[in-house]
Amino acid sequence: MSGRGLRAVLRRTGFTLFVIWGAATAAFLALHLMPGDPVITLLGDMLPPAARVEQIRHELGLDQPLPVQYLDYLGRLAHGDLGRSYQLEAPVVAVLAGQIGPTAALTLGAFGLAIALSVPLALATAGRRPLLRRIATTLELVAVSTPAFWVGALLLSMLSFRLHWFPVAGNSGIPGLVLPTVTLAIGLAGVFSPVLRDGVERALLEPFVLSSRARGTSEVGVRVRHALRHAAIPLITLSGWTIGTLLSGAVVVETVFTRQGIGRVLATAISARDMPMVTGIVVIAAAVFAVLNLIVDVLYRAVDHRLATRSEGASR
Repeated sequence: MSGRGLRAVLRRTGFTLFVIWGAATAAFLALHLMPGDPVITLLGDMLPPAARVEQIRHELGLDQPLPVQYLDYLGRLAHGDLGRSYQLEAPVVAVLAGQIGPTAALTLGAFGLAIALSVPLALATAGRRPLLRRIATTLELVAVSTPAFWVGALLLSMLSFRLHWFPVAGNSGIPGLVLPTVTLAIGLAGVFSPVLRDGVERALLEPFVLSSRARGTSEVGVRVRHALRHAAIPLITLSGWTIGTLLSGAVVVETVFTRQGIGRVLATAISARDMPMVTGIVVIAAAVFAVLNLIVDVLYRAVDHRLATRSEGASR
């Protein structure tokens, strides 16, 4: 690896560590600044004597000053120890390992479905008649503006309770994944489609499109083979950002459909002030976000080689 490439890798690694540290610190401070006592919240109505409460607080390390708790937390985090869940009384890593599968299936399915919906819509309406474009824009606005919990409740009411086409709740294989995936994908497709349409319309004005048409390429071929590739760069940028949207959406969707997954574990942990679980999920999400942004940077150069050439010229 050249010196320039090594420096780029070190910069990316430093940025990734900074993102993880910042996200973990923000979650730690937010949970400690919340009103109430986490031990009281954890024990609920069945409160033991005050001496036992203090003993539990000591066992969890919550009787230490906040800076001491923070340094101890960072030390464990540096060794890959995400702590032990107060509520579930199990290692955070073990809990997340058992829940990541359902959430990954939901988010990847929603992302794929959003792409499958937005690409044909953008290609069919880019540069077309104003009426057709206005209809598409209205549909996208409705999709983005409609809350996920309302979409999920509507789909459950129509397709599960009334028509009995899909299961009402739970992780029952592919049928149980359909409605949550559609719920999460609708809003995402409403974001992807206008971005992709604008990119296609700009690409259709480029000289290479005129040359392709002069060679006898059909309109469908021009849009799919040429314009779509150049229009994909903004969509790739947006794809890196959507990981946060998908995770936050998974909290709502997994709760509405009573599905297992990290989103539902996060919602429960926040309500119970289970600090190791919340901070563990935040750290994992931040790490995934940073890695995805690195992948997006690589995809830029794979889609448009001019970006790599430009970067090399600038570095000289």
